Amino acid sequence: MSKANGMNYAPQGKPRPVVGDGEFAFAAMSLDHGHIYGMCNGLREAGATLKWVYDPDPEKVSKFIQTYPNVRVAESEQQILQDTEVALVAAAAIPSERGPLGVKVMEHGKDYFTDKTPFTSIDQLERAKQTAESTGRKYAVYYSERLHVESAVFAGQLILNGAIGRVVQVLGLGPHRLNAPQRPDWFFKKQQYGGILCDIGSHQIEQFLYYSGNQDAKVLHSKVANYHNKGYPELEDYGDATLVGDNGATNYFRVDWLTPNGLSTWGDGRTVVLGTDGYIELRKYVDIARAAEGDQLYLVNGEGEFRMELGGKVGFPYFGELVLDCLNRTENAMSQAHVFKAAELCLRAQAQAVRVE
Repeated sequence: MSKANGMNYAPQGKPRPVVGDGEFAFAAMSLDHGHIYGMCNGLREAGATLKWVYDPDPEKVSKFIQTYPNVRVAESEQQILQDTEVALVAAAAIPSERGPLGVKVMEHGKDYFTDKTPFTSIDQLERAKQTAESTGRKYAVYYSERLHVESAVFAGQLILNGAIGRVVQVLGLGPHRLNAPQRPDWFFKKQQYGGILCDIGSHQIEQFLYYSGNQDAKVLHSKVANYHNKGYPELEDYGDATLVGDNGATNYFRVDWLTPNGLSTWGDGRTVVLGTDGYIELRKYVDIARAAEGDQLYLVNGEGEFRMELGGKVGFPYFGELVLDCLNRTENAMSQAHVFKAAELCLRAQAQAVRVE
Protein backbone atom coordinates (compact mmCIF):
# COMPACT_ATOMS: atom_id res chain seq x y z
CA MET A 1 0.00 0.00 0.00
CA SER A 2 1.15 3.53 -0.69
CA LYS A 3 2.60 5.34 2.30
CA ALA A 4 2.33 8.97 1.29
CA ASN A 5 -0.76 9.68 -0.74
CA GLY A 6 -2.88 6.61 -0.19
CA MET A 7 -3.85 6.33 -3.86
CA ASN A 8 -2.19 2.97 -4.58
CA TYR A 9 -4.86 0.27 -4.52
CA ALA A 10 -2.94 -2.70 -5.90
CA PRO A 11 -1.90 -5.33 -3.34
CA GLN A 12 0.41 -7.98 -4.73
CA GLY A 13 0.84 -11.53 -3.51
CA LYS A 14 2.76 -14.65 -4.39
CA PRO A 15 1.49 -16.27 -7.59
CA ARG A 16 -0.59 -19.34 -6.82
CA PRO A 17 -2.00 -20.43 -10.18
CA VAL A 18 -5.05 -22.66 -10.20
CA VAL A 19 -5.20 -22.74 -14.02
CA GLY A 20 -2.64 -22.86 -16.79
CA ASP A 21 -1.84 -20.06 -19.21
CA GLY A 22 -4.81 -19.33 -21.45
CA GLU A 23 -7.24 -21.62 -19.62
CA PHE A 24 -9.23 -18.76 -18.08
CA ALA A 25 -9.41 -15.44 -19.91
CA PHE A 26 -10.79 -12.24 -18.43
CA ALA A 27 -11.11 -8.61 -19.45
CA ALA A 28 -10.92 -5.29 -17.61
CA MET A 29 -13.14 -2.32 -18.32
CA SER A 30 -14.44 0.85 -16.68
CA LEU A 31 -11.18 1.91 -15.03
CA ASP A 32 -12.71 4.64 -12.87
CA HIS A 33 -11.23 3.43 -9.57
CA GLY A 34 -7.69 2.27 -8.85
CA HIS A 35 -9.01 -0.93 -7.26
CA ILE A 36 -9.07 -2.39 -10.78
CA TYR A 37 -5.31 -2.98 -10.42
CA GLY A 38 -5.70 -5.02 -7.24
CA MET A 39 -8.50 -7.00 -8.86
CA CYS A 40 -6.41 -7.76 -11.94
CA ASN A 41 -3.31 -8.59 -9.86
CA GLY A 42 -5.26 -11.09 -7.80
CA LEU A 43 -6.75 -12.82 -10.84
CA ARG A 44 -3.44 -12.94 -12.70
CA GLU A 45 -1.65 -14.36 -9.65
CA ALA A 46 -4.28 -17.13 -9.70
CA GLY A 47 -3.30 -17.94 -13.29
CA ALA A 48 -6.03 -16.06 -15.15
CA THR A 49 -5.11 -14.45 -18.48
CA LEU A 50 -5.85 -10.74 -18.89
CA LYS A 51 -6.87 -10.57 -22.54
CA TRP A 52 -8.60 -7.21 -23.07
CA VAL A 53 -8.95 -3.75 -21.58
CA TYR A 54 -11.49 -1.09 -22.48
CA ASP A 55 -12.28 2.39 -21.22
CA PRO A 56 -13.53 5.40 -23.19
CA ASP A 57 -10.76 7.51 -21.61
CA PRO A 58 -7.49 6.87 -23.49
CA GLU A 59 -5.44 8.22 -20.56
CA LYS A 60 -6.79 5.54 -18.25
CA VAL A 61 -6.06 2.88 -20.87
CA SER A 62 -2.54 4.21 -21.43
CA LYS A 63 -1.78 4.02 -17.71
CA PHE A 64 -3.27 0.51 -17.53
CA ILE A 65 -1.15 -0.92 -20.32
CA GLN A 66 1.99 0.42 -18.65
CA THR A 67 1.25 -2.01 -15.83
CA TYR A 68 -0.05 -4.82 -18.06
CA PRO A 69 1.79 -4.39 -21.40
CA ASN A 70 0.54 -7.64 -22.93
CA VAL A 71 -3.15 -6.75 -22.72
CA ARG A 72 -5.03 -5.99 -25.93
CA VAL A 73 -6.92 -2.69 -26.18
CA ALA A 74 -10.54 -3.18 -27.22
CA GLU A 75 -12.29 -0.64 -29.42
CA SER A 76 -15.56 -0.92 -27.51
CA GLU A 77 -17.40 -2.69 -24.71
CA GLN A 78 -19.09 -4.85 -27.31
CA GLN A 79 -15.81 -6.23 -28.58
CA ILE A 80 -15.22 -7.67 -25.12
CA LEU A 81 -18.81 -8.76 -24.47
CA GLN A 82 -18.96 -10.64 -27.78
CA ASP A 83 -15.65 -12.45 -27.29
CA THR A 84 -16.60 -16.02 -26.39
CA GLU A 85 -13.15 -16.70 -24.90
CA VAL A 86 -13.71 -14.12 -22.13
CA ALA A 87 -15.23 -15.85 -19.09
CA LEU A 88 -15.15 -12.95 -16.64
CA VAL A 89 -15.26 -9.16 -16.84
CA ALA A 90 -13.58 -7.18 -14.06
CA ALA A 91 -14.65 -3.57 -13.70
CA ALA A 92 -14.28 -0.60 -11.36
CA ALA A 93 -16.88 1.77 -12.77
CA ILE A 94 -18.33 4.83 -11.08
CA PRO A 95 -20.36 3.27 -8.22
CA SER A 96 -23.76 4.26 -9.63
CA GLU A 97 -22.86 2.49 -12.90
CA ARG A 98 -21.59 -0.78 -11.43
CA GLY A 99 -24.96 -2.50 -11.09
CA PRO A 100 -26.20 -1.74 -14.63
CA LEU A 101 -22.86 -2.77 -16.12
CA GLY A 102 -23.03 -6.06 -14.23
CA VAL A 103 -26.47 -6.78 -15.63
CA LYS A 104 -25.18 -6.15 -19.15
CA VAL A 105 -22.18 -8.43 -18.63
CA MET A 106 -24.29 -11.26 -17.22
CA GLU A 107 -26.81 -10.93 -20.05
CA HIS A 108 -23.91 -11.53 -22.44
CA GLY A 109 -23.18 -14.85 -20.73
CA LYS A 110 -20.15 -13.76 -18.69
CA ASP A 111 -19.41 -13.63 -14.99
CA TYR A 112 -18.88 -10.18 -13.48
CA PHE A 113 -16.35 -9.02 -10.88
CA THR A 114 -16.92 -5.49 -9.64
CA ASP A 115 -15.24 -3.17 -7.21
CA LYS A 116 -17.17 -2.39 -4.06
CA THR A 117 -19.64 -0.86 -3.48
CA PRO A 118 -21.57 -2.99 -5.97
CA PHE A 119 -24.77 -0.89 -6.02
CA THR A 120 -26.08 2.53 -5.07
CA SER A 121 -29.79 1.61 -4.91
CA ILE A 122 -32.03 -1.28 -3.93
CA ASP A 123 -33.50 -1.26 -7.45
CA GLN A 124 -30.05 -1.96 -8.89
CA LEU A 125 -29.57 -4.79 -6.40
CA GLU A 126 -32.91 -6.39 -7.27
CA ARG A 127 -32.22 -6.19 -11.00
CA ALA A 128 -28.84 -7.85 -10.52
CA LYS A 129 -30.38 -10.60 -8.38
CA GLN A 130 -32.96 -11.33 -11.06
CA THR A 131 -30.35 -11.36 -13.82
CA ALA A 132 -27.93 -13.58 -11.91
CA GLU A 133 -30.74 -16.07 -11.31
CA SER A 134 -32.07 -16.04 -14.87
CA THR A 135 -28.65 -16.27 -16.55
CA GLY A 136 -26.82 -18.45 -14.05
CA ARG A 137 -23.92 -15.98 -14.11
CA LYS A 138 -21.95 -14.75 -11.10
CA TYR A 139 -21.99 -11.24 -9.67
CA ALA A 140 -18.77 -11.13 -7.61
CA VAL A 141 -17.59 -8.18 -5.52
CA TYR A 142 -14.09 -7.07 -4.54
CA TYR A 143 -14.56 -6.61 -0.79
CA SER A 144 -10.83 -5.94 -0.60
CA GLU A 145 -10.47 -5.06 3.08
CA ARG A 146 -11.02 -8.72 3.93
CA LEU A 147 -10.16 -10.53 0.70
CA HIS A 148 -6.91 -8.70 -0.09
CA VAL A 149 -5.44 -8.31 3.41
CA GLU A 150 -3.46 -11.26 4.72
CA SER A 151 -4.17 -10.62 8.40
CA ALA A 152 -7.89 -10.53 7.62
CA VAL A 153 -7.65 -13.79 5.69
CA PHE A 154 -5.81 -15.48 8.56
CA ALA A 155 -8.29 -14.14 11.11
CA GLY A 156 -11.02 -15.96 9.23
CA GLN A 157 -9.02 -19.18 9.37
CA LEU A 158 -8.46 -18.79 13.12
CA ILE A 159 -12.15 -18.19 13.74
CA LEU A 160 -13.18 -21.21 11.66
CA ASN A 161 -10.74 -23.33 13.67
CA GLY A 162 -12.32 -22.21 16.95
CA ALA A 163 -9.44 -20.08 18.26
CA ILE A 164 -11.77 -17.61 20.02
CA GLY A 165 -14.92 -19.68 20.40
CA ARG A 166 -18.27 -18.35 19.24
CA VAL A 167 -18.05 -14.84 17.74
CA VAL A 168 -20.36 -12.46 19.61
CA GLN A 169 -19.21 -9.02 18.40
CA VAL A 170 -17.25 -7.47 15.53
CA LEU A 171 -15.85 -3.95 15.79
CA GLY A 172 -14.68 -2.38 12.54
CA LEU A 173 -12.77 0.86 12.03
CA GLY A 174 -12.27 2.01 8.45
CA PRO A 175 -10.58 5.43 8.31
CA HIS A 176 -9.37 6.70 4.93
CA ARG A 177 -7.31 9.67 3.77
CA LEU A 178 -9.34 12.01 1.58
CA ASN A 179 -6.73 13.43 -0.82
CA ALA A 180 -9.46 15.63 -2.28
CA PRO A 181 -7.38 17.21 -5.08
CA GLN A 182 -6.63 13.76 -6.50
CA ARG A 183 -10.22 12.56 -6.49
CA PRO A 184 -12.48 12.59 -9.57
CA ASP A 185 -15.63 14.72 -9.66
CA TRP A 186 -17.95 11.74 -9.14
CA PHE A 187 -16.35 11.05 -5.77
CA PHE A 188 -18.08 14.13 -4.34
CA LYS A 189 -21.53 13.57 -5.90
CA LYS A 190 -23.90 11.64 -3.64
CA GLN A 191 -25.96 10.19 -6.47
CA GLN A 192 -22.83 8.73 -8.04
CA TYR A 193 -20.87 7.45 -5.03
CA GLY A 194 -23.90 6.44 -2.97
CA GLY A 195 -22.90 7.76 0.47
CA ILE A 196 -20.16 6.74 2.89
CA LEU A 197 -22.04 3.79 4.46
CA CYS A 198 -22.98 2.47 1.04
CA ASP A 199 -19.41 2.88 -0.19
CA ILE A 200 -16.63 2.10 2.29
CA GLY A 201 -19.16 0.84 4.83
CA SER A 202 -19.73 -2.15 2.55
CA HIS A 203 -16.34 -3.57 3.59
CA GLN A 204 -17.32 -3.46 7.23
CA ILE A 205 -20.71 -5.13 6.85
CA GLU A 206 -19.25 -7.89 4.67
CA GLN A 207 -16.61 -8.60 7.32
CA PHE A 208 -19.21 -8.74 10.06
CA LEU A 209 -21.35 -11.26 8.21
CA TYR A 210 -18.33 -13.42 7.41
CA TYR A 211 -16.57 -13.42 10.77
CA SER A 212 -19.79 -13.88 12.75
CA GLY A 213 -21.19 -16.57 10.47
CA ASN A 214 -24.39 -14.65 9.80
CA GLN A 215 -26.53 -14.99 6.72
CA ASP A 216 -28.65 -11.96 7.62
CA ALA A 217 -28.71 -9.01 10.00
CA LYS A 218 -30.70 -5.91 10.91
CA VAL A 219 -29.43 -2.36 10.90
CA LEU A 220 -30.39 -0.95 14.29
CA HIS A 221 -28.98 2.54 13.90
CA SER A 222 -26.74 4.50 11.54
CA LYS A 223 -25.41 8.05 11.26
CA VAL A 224 -23.57 10.16 8.68
CA ALA A 225 -22.02 13.62 8.77
CA ASN A 226 -19.80 16.09 6.97
CA TYR A 227 -17.66 17.43 9.79
CA HIS A 228 -14.60 18.79 8.06
CA ASN A 229 -15.18 19.17 4.31
CA LYS A 230 -17.87 21.80 3.87
CA GLY A 231 -16.40 22.77 0.52
CA TYR A 232 -17.82 19.48 -0.76
CA PRO A 233 -21.42 19.67 0.47
CA GLU A 234 -22.47 16.27 -0.91
CA LEU A 235 -19.55 14.44 0.69
CA GLU A 236 -20.06 12.47 3.88
CA ASP A 237 -16.73 12.33 5.68
CA TYR A 238 -18.04 10.30 8.65
CA GLY A 239 -20.44 7.40 9.13
CA ASP A 240 -21.18 4.69 11.67
CA ALA A 241 -23.71 1.93 12.20
CA THR A 242 -24.82 -0.75 14.63
CA LEU A 243 -26.15 -4.12 13.45
CA VAL A 244 -27.33 -7.35 15.04
CA GLY A 245 -27.10 -10.64 13.20
CA ASP A 246 -29.66 -13.41 13.11
CA ASN A 247 -27.46 -15.54 15.37
CA GLY A 248 -27.25 -12.79 17.99
CA ALA A 249 -23.78 -11.46 17.22
CA THR A 250 -23.54 -7.67 17.12
CA ASN A 251 -21.55 -5.21 15.04
CA TYR A 252 -20.43 -1.62 15.34
CA PHE A 253 -18.38 0.04 12.64
CA ARG A 254 -17.07 3.50 11.89
CA VAL A 255 -15.80 4.78 8.56
CA ASP A 256 -14.42 8.20 7.75
CA TRP A 257 -12.33 10.38 5.44
CA LEU A 258 -10.48 12.06 8.33
CA THR A 259 -7.07 10.38 8.37
CA PRO A 260 -4.47 12.96 9.47
CA ASN A 261 -1.47 13.74 7.27
CA GLY A 262 0.91 12.51 9.95
CA LEU A 263 -0.13 8.90 9.50
CA SER A 264 2.35 6.97 7.37
CA THR A 265 -0.29 5.26 5.24
CA TRP A 266 -3.77 5.96 3.88
CA GLY A 267 -5.72 4.68 6.88
CA ASP A 268 -5.33 2.91 10.21
CA GLY A 269 -7.83 0.18 9.44
CA ARG A 270 -8.57 -2.10 12.36
CA THR A 271 -10.92 -4.94 13.19
CA VAL A 272 -11.58 -6.46 16.62
CA VAL A 273 -13.45 -9.76 16.82
CA LEU A 274 -14.69 -10.80 20.24
CA GLY A 275 -15.47 -14.44 20.92
CA THR A 276 -16.64 -16.38 23.93
CA ASP A 277 -13.12 -17.79 24.42
CA GLY A 278 -10.87 -14.96 23.25
CA TYR A 279 -10.46 -12.07 20.87
CA ILE A 280 -8.54 -11.02 17.77
CA GLU A 281 -7.35 -7.55 16.79
CA LEU A 282 -6.19 -6.77 13.26
CA ARG A 283 -3.97 -3.78 12.55
CA LYS A 284 -4.28 -4.07 8.83
CA TYR A 285 -2.15 -1.35 7.27
CA VAL A 286 0.11 -0.01 10.02
CA ASP A 287 0.94 -0.62 13.68
CA ILE A 288 1.21 3.05 14.62
CA ALA A 289 4.44 4.33 16.19
CA ARG A 290 5.72 0.75 16.29
CA ALA A 291 5.91 -0.86 12.86
CA ALA A 292 5.33 0.59 9.40
CA GLU A 293 4.25 -2.82 8.13
CA GLY A 294 0.60 -3.76 8.28
CA ASP A 295 -0.91 -7.23 8.56
CA GLN A 296 -0.36 -7.38 12.31
CA LEU A 297 -2.67 -9.80 14.13
CA TYR A 298 -3.07 -9.92 17.91
CA LEU A 299 -4.72 -12.97 19.47
CA VAL A 300 -5.64 -13.51 23.11
CA ASN A 301 -7.31 -16.74 24.21
CA GLY A 302 -6.98 -19.44 26.85
CA GLU A 303 -3.53 -20.36 25.62
CA GLY A 304 -2.00 -16.88 26.04
CA GLU A 305 -1.19 -13.65 24.19
CA PHE A 306 0.13 -13.77 20.62
CA ARG A 307 1.33 -11.24 18.04
CA MET A 308 1.71 -12.37 14.44
CA GLU A 309 3.31 -10.55 11.51
CA LEU A 310 1.53 -11.99 8.49
CA GLY A 311 2.65 -9.96 5.49
CA GLY A 312 3.77 -12.27 2.69
CA LYS A 313 2.89 -15.40 4.66
CA VAL A 314 -0.79 -16.12 4.02
CA GLY A 315 -1.64 -15.16 0.46
CA PHE A 316 -5.01 -14.34 -1.07
CA PRO A 317 -6.94 -17.56 -1.75
CA TYR A 318 -10.13 -15.77 -2.84
CA PHE A 319 -8.95 -15.15 -6.39
CA GLY A 320 -8.04 -18.72 -7.19
CA GLU A 321 -11.29 -19.88 -5.62
CA LEU A 322 -13.21 -17.35 -7.76
CA VAL A 323 -11.55 -18.58 -10.95
CA LEU A 324 -12.40 -22.20 -10.09
CA ASP A 325 -15.95 -21.22 -9.12
CA CYS A 326 -16.44 -19.64 -12.53
CA LEU A 327 -15.10 -22.76 -14.26
CA ASN A 328 -16.93 -25.30 -12.08
CA ARG A 329 -20.05 -23.25 -11.20
CA THR A 330 -19.37 -23.70 -7.48
CA GLU A 331 -19.48 -21.18 -4.61
CA ASN A 332 -16.30 -21.70 -2.60
CA ALA A 333 -14.88 -18.16 -2.86
CA MET A 334 -18.05 -16.45 -1.68
CA SER A 335 -21.70 -17.39 -2.04
CA GLN A 336 -23.95 -15.24 -4.21
CA ALA A 337 -26.31 -14.86 -1.27
CA HIS A 338 -23.49 -13.43 0.87
CA VAL A 339 -22.47 -10.99 -1.87
CA PHE A 340 -25.98 -9.63 -2.21
CA LYS A 341 -26.78 -9.59 1.53
CA ALA A 342 -23.71 -7.46 2.34
CA ALA A 343 -24.70 -5.08 -0.44
CA GLU A 344 -28.30 -4.91 0.76
CA LEU A 345 -27.37 -4.11 4.35
CA CYS A 346 -25.01 -1.28 3.41
CA LEU A 347 -27.77 0.22 1.26
CA ARG A 348 -30.23 -0.04 4.14
CA ALA A 349 -27.75 1.49 6.60
CA GLN A 350 -27.25 4.39 4.20
CA ALA A 351 -30.97 4.90 3.55
CA GLN A 352 -31.96 5.08 7.21
CA ALA A 353 -28.93 7.04 8.44
CA VAL A 354 -29.48 10.03 10.70
CA ARG A 355 -27.74 13.11 9.35
CA VAL A 356 -25.64 14.75 12.07
CA GLU A 357 -25.17 18.48 11.53
